[in-house]
Amino acid sequence: MTLLLNRTALRELLDVDQCLAALRAGFLAPPGGVPARRTRTDLPGPGTATALLPGLADGVPAYTVKVNAKFPGASPALRGVVCLHDLATGALLALLDSATVTAYRTGLAAALGTHALARPGAGTVAIVGAGAQSELVLAGLRRLRPVRELLVTDLDPRRAEAFAARHGGRAVTEIGAADVVVAATWAREPVLHEVAPGTHVTSLGADEPGKAELAPALLRAARTFVDDLALAEEMGALGNAGLTREHAAGTIGAVLRGTAGRSTASEVTVYAPVGLPWQDLTLSWLAYQAAREGVRFDFLG
Repeated sequence: MTLLLNRTALRELLDVDQCLAALRAGFLAPPGGVPARRTRTDLPGPGTATALLPGLADGVPAYTVKVNAKFPGASPALRGVVCLHDLATGALLALLDSATVTAYRTGLAAALGTHALARPGAGTVAIVGAGAQSELVLAGLRRLRPVRELLVTDLDPRRAEAFAARHGGRAVTEIGAADVVVAATWAREPVLHEVAPGTHVTSLGADEPGKAELAPALLRAARTFVDDLALAEEMGALGNAGLTREHAAGTIGAVLRGTAGRSTASEVTVYAPVGLPWQDLTLSWLAYQAAREGVRFDFLG
């Protein structure tokens, strides 16, 4: 029997602190022997199709395959499923809503990277793009450090105002000076061209070819970290700006292990992840283990 976990169930099952701990452990684990694959294709209409596989993690007797439809004009813009399979038999253990899993794993992994690279005491946070991923970045970041001031901007001013009202922030048209900038948009042209010295920027939008949130000049001048060197060059912020993996200062795993990171208080740091399949597995397994009850379906019946 396959467990079906929709958005409502996942929001009840996924605990932010447990997710942060599991994601941190995944970043600290030694690299696996099976390379991450992220396949994306254009469609005849306005959307794209993406598949991530295999999600593997030490100590988890399962793997994941995630299939997403990305349609920027739709609501939600991302829809699909995460398939959780038994590692020994291939049995389909669960189907999970991929929009929720993706928001949690992307946002909370970004919170870890943001906290690790931002200056100690940096407490003014600007959100560019008031969507689901920004919600989770902020939730995770507030578990890790005080957020003294929150600035929010979005193409839709009403959405920025609603986000700010929910989280005790202020909607703005220009982010101005901020210690930390989190960008989570669908932009195909840069939305950030320069920031003040000492700023940390986390850019979540450049996760496939053609998407770009940060100007190439900003990336060249910054100390930039990624989650996977090959993917960052192939379809992430570096490749989309015409840069190679050699430009990266390291991976976020190295930062969390203490072997890389910010070197001065005045430098600009950037964390620009693409998103990795093991992150889908880590949170899917947490939800599956926590599920006491739920809808089950026999696909072989």
